[in-house]
Amino acid sequence: MTLKMRHLEVFNALLDAGSVSRAAQRLNLTQPAVSIALSNFEAELGFRLFHRERGFFAPTNEAMLLHDEVAHGLRAMSQVEKRAQDILSGQTGGVSIATNGVLAVNFLPKLLAPFQRENPNIRVEIKVHSSRQIASWVASHHIDIGLIDPPVPVAGLDAEIFDFECICAVHKDDPLAALETIHPRSLVGRSVINITGDHMIDRQLDALLAETDTVVTRNTSAYYFAIARNMVAQGNAVAILDPINGKIDLKDDVVWRPFRPRIDNHLAVITAKGQALGKAAVDIQTRIRTALNQFVA
Repeated sequence: MTLKMRHLEVFNALLDAGSVSRAAQRLNLTQPAVSIALSNFEAELGFRLFHRERGFFAPTNEAMLLHDEVAHGLRAMSQVEKRAQDILSGQTGGVSIATNGVLAVNFLPKLLAPFQRENPNIRVEIKVHSSRQIASWVASHHIDIGLIDPPVPVAGLDAEIFDFECICAVHKDDPLAALETIHPRSLVGRSVINITGDHMIDRQLDALLAETDTVVTRNTSAYYFAIARNMVAQGNAVAILDPINGKIDLKDDVVWRPFRPRIDNHLAVITAKGQALGKAAVDIQTRIRTALNQFVA
């Protein structure tokens, strides 16, 4: 038996409309086309669906037994079509993003809020892990978009690198806040927060401090920039931060000043090589790229 969607549509319209002419009008078909479709459907089924006598057109008992299943099938097909259209337009599904923590606190939540208001049916997942683990997830297609520290440690990835000029974050009442620009010698005797102690920012700052014979206190480390900023907000230390976490206005009494010589931080946005992203993921990737470019010096 080979059933066609047109057979089901004609049968349903005939049952609802009660005549060939009204069914043809509802389906935007000719009456002969409706009659032929009905005859073909009955031939496939092996039994009659309507009594067709002069002045009389009514469903058979067999038609009434079949009606609920046909209506259910048409509804299901309509749902399939709608879901396919939603997928095509990027209005359903999910997007997974992983970051090593740099952007998980102050950047991604703010960036994703308008996307989720515009796309309430899209599920968005944010994971936080090490750069190496994130790269492995993206390469194996378990995560759509990764945000990591370069260099990219795994093959099979496309990476877009963003270069940021770091700033010095201080409490608004700190004497350093009165300076227009902060230099290594400005930090003499101060407590400067480490970013893990071996981050690219730590290494650059340590080199500048050594070159200028500047002695500072480095007895505090914060794994995330956002944590370092919270520590600066307490007023006892300063930190060299990426501009995303350093320049954002959080009403926490932290201000920022340029630091010279320049200290750089780099971020890689990674996706799986040769793997096309869905429309929702492409939308989010574009939003991430646009937002990050605002911080690129």
